[in-house]
Amino acid sequence: MRMYDLIKKKRDGLVLTDEEIRSFVFGYRDGTVPDYQAAAMCMAIYFRGMNADETASLTFAIRDSGEKLSFPNIDGLRVDKHSTGGVGDKTSLVVAPIVASLGCKVAKMSGRGLGHTGGTVDKLESIEGMRVEMDTDEFERIVNETGICIVGQTQSLAPADKKLYALRDVTATVDSMPLIVSSIMGKKLAADDDCIVLDVKTGSGSFMKTVEDSTRLAEMMVDIGKKAGKKTLALITDMDVPLGYAIGNSLEVIEAVDTLNGHGPSDLTEVCLTLASRMLHLAGHGTKKECEDAAREAISSGKALEALVKMVKAQGGNEKWILDTSLFPKAPFRLDVLSPADGYVTRVDTEGYGVASLLLGAGRNTKDDTIDYSAGIMLAKKTGDAVRRGDVIATLYASDEAKLAAAEKKLLSSTEFGPAAPEARPLILNEVE
Repeated sequence: MRMYDLIKKKRDGLVLTDEEIRSFVFGYRDGTVPDYQAAAMCMAIYFRGMNADETASLTFAIRDSGEKLSFPNIDGLRVDKHSTGGVGDKTSLVVAPIVASLGCKVAKMSGRGLGHTGGTVDKLESIEGMRVEMDTDEFERIVNETGICIVGQTQSLAPADKKLYALRDVTATVDSMPLIVSSIMGKKLAADDDCIVLDVKTGSGSFMKTVEDSTRLAEMMVDIGKKAGKKTLALITDMDVPLGYAIGNSLEVIEAVDTLNGHGPSDLTEVCLTLASRMLHLAGHGTKKECEDAAREAISSGKALEALVKMVKAQGGNEKWILDTSLFPKAPFRLDVLSPADGYVTRVDTEGYGVASLLLGAGRNTKDDTIDYSAGIMLAKKTGDAVRRGDVIATLYASDEAKLAAAEKKLLSSTEFGPAAPEARPLILNEVE
């Protein structure tokens, strides 16, 4: 079939068949469909949309475009969570050990950060000696021995998505619901976990800015997960405020360890306990309330922290850094950011905070950039907190002193102050199952 005809069909608002969609996806993967025609198809999808069947076909075609993982030697149900990305989102470092300590298997493939959002793999690599690449046999062995292993995504997983995402990124077609859904779920289904919990972020630090759009995205992803035979549910969680107080790789690992020790920030703890309870619930470990109680006990008893220590050691990391987080290297330069006014922090642009962290060296603009693992931000004040002029609202950390000024300017321009505290907003905004 001619790609020209498929583009014209979607341009005119007609429904593409499963065969036609697979022809497009596999053709682009193989290079028989050129960039300009794939870009035209993405733009047609952007403007005309796709119905539920088309979106499912696109997702399954992306899933089938490369290697589909299979871990036959892992004993027990495999559960996973996926976040749509945010600032200060270190939940995987807390949730995965909790769930693993309670008998589930977490064989997780995570991405690296790009732009203002951080990546779990980058955070793990801030631990001395930590390996995030290994063969399947070793991966399965570690999961069976410790209950948990987190590695980087294989290049052979959903290769059509890698090409399509790079194209969408430069053709202004990223923010199309069918294209977002197929990208996320195509990769997730290729990993072939039994149970999937989706953490769909909403607000200024996320791709979806409204609860309505986030809920619609969640509904579409949950529906496709179920069509693929996976137990799937989604939580809509707030990203109008960074999660926790730490932004940056080693800073976030330290905060995750604090949370597993039972004295983490209340917002991070709440979101992690809710995500863990839903993963356990899907795996058949009881009601949501029973599973949340079990997750709390895993923290209070030290079992969850022990699971993280075992994983780090098994993956070649220095587990002493988890047992004593003062061993993490400290950035040589720091700067306190001061409040310019009396009153309250009324709003923050969470994406702006992520960009400030990026300016300090904690992230990458391109996939080849080098990360400064010690760089980042420790917040002292968050939305709703009272401030007086001259109070420290955040401390910036960097290995290059020259980077501090630009990051300070960005953080202050991303913070709004006012005479009255804003109305409180819940952390868990919706649930889709």
